[in-house]
Amino acid sequence: MTQQVFLKLGGSVITDKQTPFTAREDVVRRIAREIVQAMRANPAMRLVIGHGSGSFGHVVAHRYRTHEGWRDVTSWRGFAETAHAAAQLNRLVVGWLLDEGVAAVSFQPSASALCRGRQLCVLAVEPLERALDAGLTPVVYGDVALDERQGFTIISTEQIFAYLAVHLRPARIVLAGMVDGVYERDPIRDPSARRIAWITPTEWEAVRTVLGASHAVDVTGGMVSKVQIMIELVQAHPELQVSIVSGAIPGRVRDALLGTLGAGTRISTGTPAV
Repeated sequence: MTQQVFLKLGGSVITDKQTPFTAREDVVRRIAREIVQAMRANPAMRLVIGHGSGSFGHVVAHRYRTHEGWRDVTSWRGFAETAHAAAQLNRLVVGWLLDEGVAAVSFQPSASALCRGRQLCVLAVEPLERALDAGLTPVVYGDVALDERQGFTIISTEQIFAYLAVHLRPARIVLAGMVDGVYERDPIRDPSARRIAWITPTEWEAVRTVLGASHAVDVTGGMVSKVQIMIELVQAHPELQVSIVSGAIPGRVRDALLGTLGAGTRISTGTPAV
């Protein structure tokens, strides 16, 4: 019996979001080793990895306002440059994953994605399913996408996961960023900020009013948008457990993949099982 798990490596943890085009190779390699450990401990796990664009795609997209779609003659140039920047980071991440023993294979979202009003409507799933059946680990990432209403837009890893979840039905989704969960304020700016250990759909509206903004450029909406997508996912799939953890803390990703983590923030429809 296989167990499908999704893992996102946030742009905040795999890049220096304050310094354009700067990837954290040491962090990606260490997380890759944790992934290998988790997959050895649970041979039934089938893993899809996604990652953000951090100081690669987000910086270019912000410059051209790519998420807003077509505006003038330079807009399509911004679309192309954003796609190139996101793919650059993806090639680095996939290479480091392979080096550390993960059978990673890149799946470029923009090659098949279609949106309508910034909402992801079409994405090729069967090639990814066949890769999983072959024992490979597909790697998707935040990317540009064509949009029938505004020409083009940006799709986040969370949007891609939400689309794939309908077809692959993951038991668990792990979002690994810089900070260890969801906080009432940005803990990087305010170390006294309180961590929110558990969020349910019924509590979400109250929680979202106190969440602080992201501390760096993020054209996909920041933490509020990410949690909103996960809330909608657990509502649609009540058996799903979501964990938001720090990929900067050694061991967190491994433990979250195995479902044994007691830290971070859980999102579910009921009391977390662990």
